[in-house]
Amino acid sequence: MKEIGQVLALDRPRPSRIEKNPPGLWQLAGRRFLRHRAGVMATLALLVVVAAVTLGPLLFVPRDAAFRPDPLVINQPPSAEHWFGTDQVGRDIFARIIYGGQISLAIGLLAMVVSIVVGVLLGAVAGYFGGLADGAIMRFTDAMLSIPGIFLIIALTVFLGSTLPTIILSIGFLNWMIIARVMRALFLSLKEQDFVMAARCLGVKNVRIMWGHILPNAIAPVVVTATLTVGEAILTETAISYLGLGIQPPLPSWGNMLKNAQDLIWSAPWLAIFPGVMIFITILCINFMGDALRDALDPHMRL
Repeated sequence: MKEIGQVLALDRPRPSRIEKNPPGLWQLAGRRFLRHRAGVMATLALLVVVAAVTLGPLLFVPRDAAFRPDPLVINQPPSAEHWFGTDQVGRDIFARIIYGGQISLAIGLLAMVVSIVVGVLLGAVAGYFGGLADGAIMRFTDAMLSIPGIFLIIALTVFLGSTLPTIILSIGFLNWMIIARVMRALFLSLKEQDFVMAARCLGVKNVRIMWGHILPNAIAPVVVTATLTVGEAILTETAISYLGLGIQPPLPSWGNMLKNAQDLIWSAPWLAIFPGVMIFITILCINFMGDALRDALDPHMRL
């Protein structure tokens, strides 16, 4: 009997090894993101740009160099004294790149916040409640998508003025529609899941279900879309600057610096090269980072 018991003990399947603390969604996403070399390099480069425009005025770029004209150094090429040269009135281009970067990045980030708030709110309400609310919100979204974005921005800036808050709001309202559609599709799918049904059976209110149960499970695609929205906002500000509707002088932005350089593109090319390069690098880094986030947050991707 003892030998039979030993044989049965040997034949008994061993319990599978279970990880005590399995990694969550964001831990898995972090691992995948770190394996995306282009995304990591782009993120580091973007952090350098953000640190330069944020800390530059505090450490090594005086405000006078960006705003005070100096007729003795008009349209000077890059030199040891003026690294990026000077503009038509003798202001230092490097200093204006730093201060202009603050405004351009602020437009991109704050316009993204506006897009997320409006898009997530309308998309969540449409997807969760459905019916009349869904129909009304989606028809309004379709109507907004049918209006050329530049016309919307022109209308808002003409009536409200080309101020920084107006530009941020107008660009933000230009990009919320895609986020709303993504959020609606996610809420339509997730509201039928078992964990939502269980919350309803327990008497949890709709507001708590929407923002406490469904939204955390739908946030990953929004993060990716929002990241790419930053780059679109910076490009949009550059485009409207050519129409005279962007940030108004003497405040610098990378967009209006390019616009002011168009008449001197051949005689003083540095006026356009350096703000153009900064826009290119920033948008490229944001796009690479967005691609890396998309791959990292893809639940079907193997570890």
